[in-house]
Amino acid sequence: MRIGTCSFADEALIQHFYPPRLPAAERLGYYASRFSTVEIDSTFYRIPDEPMVRRWAERSPQDFVIHIKAFGVMTRHPVPSSRLPADLRDELPLDSRGRVDRPSPAARALVFTRFLEALEPLRTSGKLGGVLFQFPPYLVAKSSAYDYLEWAREQLGDDEMLVEFRHRSWFEPERQSELLRFLEARRMSYVTVDAPRLDAANVPRTVVAATSPLAYVRFHGRNAATWNKRGGGAAQRFDYMYPEAELGEWVEPLRELAAVSDSTYALFNNNNSVDGVAQAPAGAAILRRLLAAGEVPVS
Repeated sequence: MRIGTCSFADEALIQHFYPPRLPAAERLGYYASRFSTVEIDSTFYRIPDEPMVRRWAERSPQDFVIHIKAFGVMTRHPVPSSRLPADLRDELPLDSRGRVDRPSPAARALVFTRFLEALEPLRTSGKLGGVLFQFPPYLVAKSSAYDYLEWAREQLGDDEMLVEFRHRSWFEPERQSELLRFLEARRMSYVTVDAPRLDAANVPRTVVAATSPLAYVRFHGRNAATWNKRGGGAAQRFDYMYPEAELGEWVEPLRELAAVSDSTYALFNNNNSVDGVAQAPAGAAILRRLLAAGEVPVS
């Protein structure tokens, strides 16, 4: 089992995790001396270029695993045209606010190709874990959404596809088993989430499951007060310090996932700080200690 954080360059980590004045070029190496995996989320906002990805590969140890969050166009988010590579801006239709709007499969495939080409240094170094598809909370469970999942799976080829749903409709009792079978049959890795205990459509249920040899859990924090706060951003939504008791609830579920998977990952997405402590690495350290005490092998 590998434990890490979602991003190695959030402001909370820069301020409270890394040594003072540590050069930016040395952050990933320092992070990798303490954790064996990371999820890079900046790629949701912009397609990375290959030299940047090559630096991630070069600055991390040989056995380090890097997961990459899919670019917003790939997960059907409203992406401003300014975030597209310049040569692709004329290829995708825009809405009245200058955001990518319902591109054709051929146009969207251009984005997939550019994104996946940039990841080649991670592939060749053996460090690419999976590509995380975190779908928006307005993507509801219906036939067209299933069709898109199949299409996206085809675009990824041999890369691992990690799928996170954020609308409650995917977890309705009559649909949940069908969904897991669908993902398993198509070699898609279901993403388990820990989130606030809210009865809201945009809060996914915590369903512990694995649909491929790769099991994946994301810890979003349980800040019910800020999850749907109007005008609040990610820093507020995921502002949460996990107490040891809540992370202790995960020892047995993670043990079960590890028993049925070839590799299991637990990534912390609570990306703020409190009292001078970065929440994500603090939670990751607590969980690692709890798992080790429960005799669950952790790297």
